[in-house]
Amino acid sequence: MAWFKRTAKGIQTPTEEKKDVPKGLWYKSPTGKVVEAKELEKNFYVSPEDDYHVKIGSKEYFEILFDDNKFKELDKNMVSKDPLKFEDTKKYSDRLKQAQSKTKLKDAIRTAVGKSRGNDIVVACMDFAFIGGSMGSVMGEKIARSIDYAIKHNLPVMIISKSGGARMMEAAHSLMQMAKVSAKLSLLSRKGLPYISLCTDPTTGGITASFAMLGDINIAEPGALIAFAGPRVVRDTTGQELPEGFQTSEFLLEHGFLDFIVHRRDLKNKVNDYLDLVLNRKIA
Repeated sequence: MAWFKRTAKGIQTPTEEKKDVPKGLWYKSPTGKVVEAKELEKNFYVSPEDDYHVKIGSKEYFEILFDDNKFKELDKNMVSKDPLKFEDTKKYSDRLKQAQSKTKLKDAIRTAVGKSRGNDIVVACMDFAFIGGSMGSVMGEKIARSIDYAIKHNLPVMIISKSGGARMMEAAHSLMQMAKVSAKLSLLSRKGLPYISLCTDPTTGGITASFAMLGDINIAEPGALIAFAGPRVVRDTTGQELPEGFQTSEFLLEHGFLDFIVHRRDLKNKVNDYLDLVLNRKIA
């Protein structure tokens, strides 16, 4: 057997020409399916092979729901304060600045009004990327004001939940938002205006314990985690082994907590079909 040794320098081989693939060109789902980012966007941010609904934020939901992605954002410059001067591993004020810089968002929710399939609607959508979509005073106030806007202009409201729950850095200020938003939704109901609640992955904590489950119709995306507390906490509290997947949207639908599960590609039409029905709109 002959052995060969390369002595000349500067000779390139295919392995030496390997280049790094730029980030953001591909997405790998939890089941290992790989899809090109552009293809994922065309497919409503759903992995085509396994139907996995990728976690998205207000930017993407507004693109899906509003006609031609045209809308007017409400209270867009509202930002959180630090009334308690809270500090854990870092100051809350610094954490807010870091989140704003990283996400280019003011807080964990955006509210907007625009046309969806030709019909005006107010949409409030949470962003999990901003401190876990946590509910603080800004989230509660923005939702409350968006409901006031809907009442004034006789419009339906849709809230898209994606949250880890109450923002602990605001303590009781955060918890008060549960009651405030619930009270506003009561006023919306008295006006005969519909409220659609869409639970996405994850919808947990105080959000689930209040307005996420108060919709005239409660819907969810496939496979979404919807719960008050995590499975380990529930197991340790009850001392019981609970059914597998007991906090998924499919389990909740089976046990009557949801009205239906909607695939993201059908979301816009399903929402507007419901609104046409309850508002007695003429369907073309």
